[in-house]
Amino acid sequence: TDVALISVGTPGRGDGRPDMSALERVARGIGLALRDAPKPYTVVMRSTALPGTTDDVVRPNLESAAGRAAKDVHIAVNPEFLREGTALRDFADPPLTLVGSDDATAVEALREMYGAVRAPFVTTTLRTAEMVKYVSNAFHALKICFANEIGDLCEALGVDPQETMRIFRMDRKLNTGEAYLRPGFAFGGSCLPKDVRALLYAARLQDVSGPILSSIMPSNEGTIRRATQAILDTQRRRVGMVGLAFKPGTDDLRESPLVTLVETLIGKGLDVRILDRNVSIARLVGANRRYIQEEIPHISSLMCESPAALLAHADVIVVGNDGEEARKVLAGLRPGQAVVDLTRGAATRDAAPKAA
Repeated sequence: TDVALISVGTPGRGDGRPDMSALERVARGIGLALRDAPKPYTVVMRSTALPGTTDDVVRPNLESAAGRAAKDVHIAVNPEFLREGTALRDFADPPLTLVGSDDATAVEALREMYGAVRAPFVTTTLRTAEMVKYVSNAFHALKICFANEIGDLCEALGVDPQETMRIFRMDRKLNTGEAYLRPGFAFGGSCLPKDVRALLYAARLQDVSGPILSSIMPSNEGTIRRATQAILDTQRRRVGMVGLAFKPGTDDLRESPLVTLVETLIGKGLDVRILDRNVSIARLVGANRRYIQEEIPHISSLMCESPAALLAHADVIVVGNDGEEARKVLAGLRPGQAVVDLTRGAATRDAAPKAA
């Protein structure tokens, strides 16, 4: 053969740590076989293992056993997304074929192996491929628990849980599609925080436990705290914030996490200036205007009119919203100017993996 697929179990230990003993034995066994009959060979990790396992466990065990033959070994990660009970159907009709490797020979070997499978062939790094498997399984578990919590609350409120979730699933654009699944900063605005609190209020009235629903707001607040600390860790006092509204393309400041962040930084003695072309304090009206006047009464004095003005003020640039404004600011950075990117790269690049 030219390819070996490693698909041994990695059962969890008592502390949650995966048991790698079978993986180590198999990697050494493949290495010994290659030592006795050296030739170019591709080894593919299919087992579920934490990021770094292929590099830190599989590769060293294989190479130490293979000796000089290891120079002709090509390694890739190809996680399986098969469900018990439907494994054959899932293998023949997968949502994608994921291959993690920086080795072109390994990638091409798998591309040939999966040539008859009609699915996007996605390539990425070893560690990303390892991580995607865990993210997928964790999200599946999260969805089950979320649906069950909603079911409990529906029943307590006299609402049909199956009908509720059937209609919920019909929205494939926002509810079950790609929306809201890109890492970035905290959520805010006039709807999401208010409605999460309302659901929690209804659950308390009905004495319904909802650990997942109850964790949403604390998780969001934790994101803001970590952002605050990341800015403080730069030890720069003059801050330039790109974005103030709760998301790009709007002037809605109500419960914007960036407003909360600005308040916190000012409270800690930092000198903050803000650039957001969608926000004109003079044009704000109604609840939006009242909210910002209560939270940051002197907000007008903090607003900059241009990227150049923000850059001239700041020793550290904080990217809160992505878009053209952020790109202009980042393009004008001067040497030594620090950047804290709360969009996690969305302002400067498209992080989507390439499908071929």
